[in-house]
Amino acid sequence: MASTYSPSLRIELIGAGEQAGTWNTTTNSNLGTIIESAIAGYVSVSVTSANQAFTALDGAPDQARNAVIALTTTTGANFNVYAPPQEKTYIIYNTTAFTATIYNSTVLGNTTAAGTGIAIPAGKKILVFSDGTNFYSVDIFNLTGAVTSVGNVTSLGSFTSAQLLGALTDETGTGSAVFATSPTLVTPALGTPSSLVGTNITGTAAGLTAGNATTAAAATTLATTNFSIVESGGKLFFKYGVTNIASMDSSGNLITLADITAFGTP
Repeated sequence: MASTYSPSLRIELIGAGEQAGTWNTTTNSNLGTIIESAIAGYVSVSVTSANQAFTALDGAPDQARNAVIALTTTTGANFNVYAPPQEKTYIIYNTTAFTATIYNSTVLGNTTAAGTGIAIPAGKKILVFSDGTNFYSVDIFNLTGAVTSVGNVTSLGSFTSAQLLGALTDETGTGSAVFATSPTLVTPALGTPSSLVGTNITGTAAGLTAGNATTAAAATTLATTNFSIVESGGKLFFKYGVTNIASMDSSGNLITLADITAFGTP
């Protein structure tokens, strides 16, 4: 009975009574070359056309059997590669500046896609596996639970503020992420800040309520450029610069430095 070959890795299966005295040559090739390349083999494949099948040979070294396949290209454009229509796991390293897509062939060696392919972006390394018809990728989106890292994560990929918001569980507010330099906040509610410097605040005082702002003299002050109103000792003092020009107590008694004119024009 002549030798046959396994469907997935194309290993030579010696027929009964065959290769007497030389079977070790075939066995050594099976174990030391064929199986070893399927588990730990690395091959670089130069892609020279838009659609190219990996070489697949019975009982001999080939491209399709290797565990890791690095892709180069001379096409100058995106390209497709085709693996045999069998179950197989690969690490594909796309060293090119173009997108590579891996498919299963419908028939060994052809460039007709049997099912769904997986795109490997330029410069990326992706673990893929096939059920003989469709290829699938193993990536972070299929992981569950918390992902932790020791040290800094140097690349997070690209995502929006809304996507980041969806990943958080203890956020407050909505909208875009805000950073320290020149941010623009839209209708923020600041609550009661522990400290607040209002040097460059502009606008009108129509909606401003002066609460318990204090000075070094423990007085509440409402100030403009030249005038100020200071609460101290149960009285309101009206000042021009540092001079008290009037005061009013809690009973409404008003004392001024000059005459009071009623019903006049201010």
